Amino acid sequence: MRIEPLGDRALVVQLGHAIDDRTFALVRATCERLERDPPAGVSDVVPGFASVTVHYDPARVARGTRELPHDAIARALERRLHGLEPGEKVAERTVEIPVRYGGALGPDLDDLARGHGLTADDVIAIHSGGDYVVHLIGFVPGFPYLAGLDARLATPRRDVPRTAVAAGSVGIGGSQTGVYPIESPGGWHLIGRTPLRLFDAGREPPALLRVGDRVRFRSIGDDEYQTLGRQGQA
Repeated sequence: MRIEPLGDRALVVQLGHAIDDRTFALVRATCERLERDPPAGVSDVVPGFASVTVHYDPARVARGTRELPHDAIARALERRLHGLEPGEKVAERTVEIPVRYGGALGPDLDDLARGHGLTADDVIAIHSGGDYVVHLIGFVPGFPYLAGLDARLATPRRDVPRTAVAAGSVGIGGSQTGVYPIESPGGWHLIGRTPLRLFDAGREPPALLRVGDRVRFRSIGDDEYQTLGRQGQA
């Protein structure tokens, strides 16, 4: 574990150099400890693939001490994270995401299937049969980077990104899958869409998913997609 400065209001706790299960477990354990018992002055804890960024208020950190804020917060983090182990128990949820695959809502499904020598139904079965974990939230608010994609579906990002991808679109990019929470540009291959709202600024918390959540996709038809949309899911 290394603690490094990131400007004058943040530190990065570096926990590894690869996206692997042990590093991910350390990231989750670090976040759990700091969210449960944050040092004075900490304003946010942001997990990454192999690190955790800790944002802080220098004035609050330095209050009552002659130490530089960076030194004070670094020392506090070292105390909080002493003896950290990847096996520490952390909270875990499973979230089901219904998806209407293919057609106008998944315009890249057929091409992706052909590129792997599969049928569209094969891709749907493989994708919806997977067990995924949210490794990171980023790019746009609420966007989940999901580990666990079957290697048979791994596909490099599109050569030419789209300028607008609809909210709820389910995509594949490289060895990961994810869901666009808001309309935004994007270069992932779109295979379907969910009527669930993954990000809502008026909701608390605004993002449906959080790091560490397990995700299962469930294939649905047009009728259920429309019903869920009318119920205010979308």
